[in-house]
This record gives sequence, C-alpha cells and structure tokens, in this order.
Amino acid sequence: MDLPQLSRGEGQGFNGRLGFAVKVLGEGGLPSHDTRRWQSGPHLRVSLSHLEKILDYLDRNNIRMYRMSSDIAPYLTHPDLTQFHGQLEECSDDLASFGARAGSLDIRLSLHPAQFVVLNSTDEDVAVKAIRDLEAQSAILDVMGLNDEAVVVIHVGGLYGDRDAAVARFIRRYSELDEAAKRRVVLENDERLFGVADILGIHEATGIRLVFDYLHHMLNNPDGIALRPALEACLNTWQGRGKPKIHFSSPRTEMREVTQKEDGRKATKLLPPDYAGHSDYINPFEFAFFLREASGLEFDIMLEAKSKDLALLRLRESLLAPPVI
Repeated sequence: MDLPQLSRGEGQGFNGRLGFAVKVLGEGGLPSHDTRRWQSGPHLRVSLSHLEKILDYLDRNNIRMYRMSSDIAPYLTHPDLTQFHGQLEECSDDLASFGARAGSLDIRLSLHPAQFVVLNSTDEDVAVKAIRDLEAQSAILDVMGLNDEAVVVIHVGGLYGDRDAAVARFIRRYSELDEAAKRRVVLENDERLFGVADILGIHEATGIRLVFDYLHHMLNNPDGIALRPALEACLNTWQGRGKPKIHFSSPRTEMREVTQKEDGRKATKLLPPDYAGHSDYINPFEFAFFLREASGLEFDIMLEAKSKDLALLRLRESLLAPPVI
C-alpha cells in the first residue's frame, strides 16, 4: 500500500511571529526590569535601559514578539508610595523612543498583569486596584506609541461560587475602565474556570478581544468545542483591530518529586505530572500538528515555556531540521 509522503516543510506554513515572556536566558541572561525594593528608588528609566538591551537581543535572533514584565514601572500604582506615581511623565520621551524603536524592528510587545490583578473580585478594594493597574499598564503602551496589537492580557478571575454573577461582575468592571484601557485589555480562556464559551459570551457583551490559549483549551473545554472552531471564534474578535495573538504551551509530563511531612518526619513522594504546568520546552510534534489544524488562519503565537527564549529558538530549529515533523 502506498502511503502519502510529507514534503519538507509541509503543514508548517506559519507566517506569524513567535514570542516569549519576560526572562531572557540566552547569552548568559538579561535582566527584564528594575527589581530593587522601594527603599532603593527603583525606576522605569532603569527598566527601559534593560529593555533596550533585550531589543538588541531579539533583533540579533530574529525574534519579533516579546512580553514585557508587568513590573517595568515599579510601584507605579502603589497607594502609599506616591513618589513612584509620576514615572510615566518623567519617562515620556524615553518611552516614546523605545516604542518607536520596537516598531521599527517589527517587534510586537505586550503585557500580562500578575495573578493578583482580578477585575471580577468580590472584594471592592481588590477590584478598584485591578482597574487602576490595568489603566496604568495600558497607559505605558499608549505613551510608547504602540499600535492596537500591543495589548494587556487578563483572565476573567475567580468563580466565587456563582458563575453568572462572576461573569456579570467582570462585564461591569470592564465597563468602568477608561477608554484607553478598554482598547488595550484583552481576555484569555483559563485552565480551570472560564473556557472559550465563557469568554465568547463576555466578548458578545463588551466587544473585548479574545486571546486563545491552546493548553488551557485542552484542559478546560466543558462545552466540547473542537479546536479549530474555538480558535477561529477567538481570532474573529480581532477584526479590524490588529493581528490576533494566541498562547501556546506544552504540558509538563514528568513525575513530580514532592516533600511532605508525615508523622513529624519529612517524606519524599513521587506524584503524577501536573498537566496545567508549562513544560520547559515546546513539544515540536504537537506544535506542528496544531499548525496543520490552524492552516490558513493568521495570528501570532506567544510561547509560554519555562525555558523562555531558549524554547523558542529550539522549536524554530526543530521545525526546520530532520526528522521531518
């Protein structure tokens, strides 16, 4: 029986950008932002000097997508440290210059706030702080002069025992964002609580753009939406507002070694893998099959892997080298 043969590169017709998040591990590593504590006077200006070197690294390695640290402007919204609140004004020229350089290099930038930024929290203080943080991070991208593709990615938040109320709270709080933040903030499906069907409903109510996360969809798809329709539905929310982006990661598959106390003594146990965790590298076979499933669709891919840029470089090499994937 004659079987069809794959030609080299078939199914790999991906012409989008590949990116990674925050840490640069290659060439000995590069700092991503000013990590000093408030007592030492950290500043956005220092973070921008680090980011300039990262742009050099990205350009040398033909990497055209990068997620900046959400802490590039230290303590920018801290209510008790007002001495840090003017960093955007103090660095407006530097931010504009950095954004222009990123644009000239065709490097797509984004931000992804930390997990404590929860827009639908039942705690009003937490929600107010989330609004303040999202508006500040959106303002950073605005002062950089970046186009609509530079976004701030968030999750819906917590369930708090009532899915409908949690979604309604998100929609209400999103409506309270200033217009600049509404243009920048985009929503991602998560691995446990809010799947693609949930965020599509929120999009219908708000117009918010959606970021499809491949691994999260594999882990949390109670509505049984097939991969390509789920992907297409999220991509379609970007119409006329820049090239869509998605997240791709491979699950951890190794056994976990966990130390616990038993009868007052420490004991080491071997546990099954946590599939929700990101692997160190991207599985190239899984990635190639995904590209084939997504054939003909246009989007950029943020890789979420523990090995950061090293994972991106290895994946790119794997897709171009034998064995044929």
